[in-house]
Amino acid sequence: MEQEQAPRWWAVVAVMIGIFLLVTAEQLPIGLLSQVAASMGVMPGMAGLMVTVPGVVAAFSAPLLPVAVGRLDRRIMLTVLMLVMVAGSVLSALASSFSLLLAARVLVGLSIGGFWAVAGSIAPRLVPQAQVPKAMTMIFGGVAAASVLGVPLGTLLGDLSNWRVAFGALGVFSLLTAIALWCWLPPLPPREPVRLRVLAQQFSNRGVRVAVLTTGFVVVGHFAAYTFISPILQEISGISQRHVGSLLLLYGAAGIVGNIAAGMFADRHPYRAVLAIPSLLLLVVAAFPMLGVQPSSGVMLLMAWGAVFGSVSVSIQTWILRTAPNTEAATALMAFTFNMSIGLGAMLGGRIVDGTSLPIAMWAASGLFLLGALLVIRTPARVVGVKSR
Repeated sequence: MEQEQAPRWWAVVAVMIGIFLLVTAEQLPIGLLSQVAASMGVMPGMAGLMVTVPGVVAAFSAPLLPVAVGRLDRRIMLTVLMLVMVAGSVLSALASSFSLLLAARVLVGLSIGGFWAVAGSIAPRLVPQAQVPKAMTMIFGGVAAASVLGVPLGTLLGDLSNWRVAFGALGVFSLLTAIALWCWLPPLPPREPVRLRVLAQQFSNRGVRVAVLTTGFVVVGHFAAYTFISPILQEISGISQRHVGSLLLLYGAAGIVGNIAAGMFADRHPYRAVLAIPSLLLLVVAAFPMLGVQPSSGVMLLMAWGAVFGSVSVSIQTWILRTAPNTEAATALMAFTFNMSIGLGAMLGGRIVDGTSLPIAMWAASGLFLLGALLVIRTPARVVGVKSR
């Protein structure tokens, strides 16, 4: 059996780096938005399509690419997707117009969705069963690491040189990662080809339904508020703009800590781990406009926010591994939900902020966290194979 083979930790590392680069690529335009807008002669709002386009494309490529490739070896699939990422990054760096830049971002979106859909389901095929939680923590640690290292370093590189250099650097590192994936991953033929009907069948499983819906509530709520974290820290907590970048590094570091802690806890208590996420986010984000009115309290709440959200990916994926009849199909649906929710959350938050205020946006986000918590509470703990107390 694959679980009895020696652990392939270098393969896990390669997949983690792939996730790290893809999430960095998805979010990097946020830090370079003004520079790209000025260079391309477009308004900042239009430049925001650099984030929206790959997010929407990733949402649809996540469930559809595994269906399209059928029985293709997942080692080949992940390597090719990373090469597509290389092409998207290089073409972004060379784009002579904004329309060509958006076309290049479509390729980035294809890579993100397809890679994420497969990466989350292969940990049990790379290490023995007892070490799966550690492997899952490492793979999804790439998401938190992208926030704490990838995006800030990419933004710094763009500020010191040019935004094109930052995108070009992503292409170089993606090429090296594609080589590592090919060399370190073992052959990974799909255990069961993903079909459209198989995707639909996942919703007949209550555990999968709850995971997908909870993820939607949490991620839409998070990005409805977090997209505006810079004005939140400045206007609510009274923190100077020059300190925001450093605080976001700390936020990302807290996310890594949360990811590691959740990886250890979720394997034994997946129900409690998932329930804790919307419940704690509800408390932190709802309290921010009232308690985060000083720089010190604002920083404390920001760190708590980062730690809790950093635990989302590994906790939900552990729930999926316990409940899904087809983990690759269910993970594809999760990747669709996550990426689509990023775009929806940012759009929802923008409309609320423009129409009302930052505190209202945070309280609206808290309402979505409440819905997520109630959904999990109404789900028996035995759904994920543990007994209620």
